[in-house]
Amino acid sequence: MHDLERMKELVSTLNQAALVYYQGKDEIMSNYEYDRLYDELLELEKSTNVVLSNSPTVHVGYETVSSLPKEAHISPMLSLDKTKHVEELRAKLGDHEGLLSLKLDGLSVILTYDGGVLTKALTRGNGQVGEVITNNARVFQNLPARIPYKKNLVIRGEALITYSDFEEMNEELKDVREQYKNPRNLCAGSVRQLNNQVTANRRVQFVAYNIIAREEPLETNRKEDGLLYLKEMGFEVVPYQKVTESTMEECVNHFAYEISHGLNYPSDGLVLTYDDIAYSRSLGTTAKFPRDSIAFKWKDEMEKTRLLEVEWSASRTGLINPVAIFEPVELEGTTVNRASVHNVSIVKELQLGIGDEILVYKANMIIPQIHENITKSNTLEIPETCPVCGEKTVVAKEQEAEFLQCINEECPAKKVKGFVHFVERDGMNIDGLSEATLEKLIQLGWLVRLEDLYELKNHAEEMKELEGFGEKSVANLLQAIEDSKDVYVENALYALGIKGIGLSVSKMIVKAYPGKLADLIGLSLEDLKKIDGMGEVLAQNYVEFFSKISNQTTVLKLSEIFHQELHETIENSKVSGKNFVITGSLDHFSNRKECQNRIEQQGGKVTSTVTSLTDYLVTNNPDSGSSKNQKARKLGVSILTEEELLSYLNV
Repeated sequence: MHDLERMKELVSTLNQAALVYYQGKDEIMSNYEYDRLYDELLELEKSTNVVLSNSPTVHVGYETVSSLPKEAHISPMLSLDKTKHVEELRAKLGDHEGLLSLKLDGLSVILTYDGGVLTKALTRGNGQVGEVITNNARVFQNLPARIPYKKNLVIRGEALITYSDFEEMNEELKDVREQYKNPRNLCAGSVRQLNNQVTANRRVQFVAYNIIAREEPLETNRKEDGLLYLKEMGFEVVPYQKVTESTMEECVNHFAYEISHGLNYPSDGLVLTYDDIAYSRSLGTTAKFPRDSIAFKWKDEMEKTRLLEVEWSASRTGLINPVAIFEPVELEGTTVNRASVHNVSIVKELQLGIGDEILVYKANMIIPQIHENITKSNTLEIPETCPVCGEKTVVAKEQEAEFLQCINEECPAKKVKGFVHFVERDGMNIDGLSEATLEKLIQLGWLVRLEDLYELKNHAEEMKELEGFGEKSVANLLQAIEDSKDVYVENALYALGIKGIGLSVSKMIVKAYPGKLADLIGLSLEDLKKIDGMGEVLAQNYVEFFSKISNQTTVLKLSEIFHQELHETIENSKVSGKNFVITGSLDHFSNRKECQNRIEQQGGKVTSTVTSLTDYLVTNNPDSGSSKNQKARKLGVSILTEEELLSYLNV
């Protein structure tokens, strides 16, 4: 292919990848692949001395396309030049002192404070113009609502979602098509919401890494002093280390160790900058990069292995997900032998075949991925029948990607996964019903529809004869099923497994339309769209579910079986409008979830992180040196024992 034609192809591919990346949509390529193509384009531009006008080497960020307001930045928000070599970091630093910090994998946000309060928040946008997300930023979990400095302060940082919060939220999205591939995608979509209730539910955090402007400049020539100042103002700042040319490798290795051993922040590398502010300013910028900073991208550790099989795993929605099983290899200190291939499109793109030699790596040193298929035999057959029920499959197309689906409504996999979802803790909370047990009961024909669970008592004697069962275990199981009849309406609604309707959305629906489960059947599209935070797609999923007579019948029967309760907010409660964090073991509540429900019932809110917005930390060990206790004391947050909390609650 001619160099210019290849450049046009690369520009088109990279711009499309950047568009979906910056808008929080589904990825179409890995960071590794993007960097490889970007470097190829750079080489071609150097060798041909031609740079196309829409080349990603010229432009920064994404073009704003949503209905959020737009505003120009006070100074251009440039991206960073990059390297994958420690030697280049040493050469860049020379005999200066520097700061080496995590390169956080979220969304760049610029905040403006006036009078000690947040007055504006902008995304980076295209580097010149960003989107105004002030209302959304105000509900970031750890953002100071007020700061001591009362004049103008503009700072830059990263909005992000931690790995632990990401995994917990994705748990609610059982359909892989609805799950986000990584915390960055979820964060980008959350920050740019038109309704900040959605943002608040997504647990977005903010980590600061630079002062852009301050009405009264700090009397310092050191960037580290700026970070320490931001810390004093109540901001969380990016993890960093002071570094010299001689300590560079040691510092890089320190961060690599932290990431590979479960660092909670999503990170795709490091950033090196000079500590000397005056020297940094003297260097100026290129058209795209500041000259005082450079990004260090991790060299993904690659291993060659052999593909043994592709496991097709059926879900309760009928989606059949491909997972690559390969000969075990060591990556970033752990042994891995499987990686999700996500969908049929990627299977085809990789041209997979059993026995092929493949290169695997951990994206951002965390998530196993196939980088390349060396053999490319392209002999893997897409199953024409479901691996569970044997009925015909179809390849469905959704958002430019192909997915394999079982269309048999009576597929046991759908039933098993549906029952698993129904009995889980946030649903009906029935202990003793593992997936294997449910599969066995379905095979015996005792469970066909969800309401059949409550007729299992009719099979009590037969159950005692089954392997793994006995008189005591059967009695415990039947009691757990009986106890589950006392249920909050939102948990029962969640348990039905309506596509995309997680527990938080179920709570929103029940709050807007309080009543019994049966009363929720007739909600229309218009009714649902009136609920703050309820999107068009979720509303359509809800209406489609209840349009089926079989689902209506099940819900009517369940509604008769359940003793349903509503979370009625108690007026004039001491906890109303207050923010709580719960930590440690509890004595009076069976678990933290029960404690959280009680607080929320009386108008309070429970979050997972202690911030300046937190009113109370609940712990039975108030003198502990735990990180949450330390942070609460530092921020002046009141610490309550469980006994003290109970005295606040109307019980």
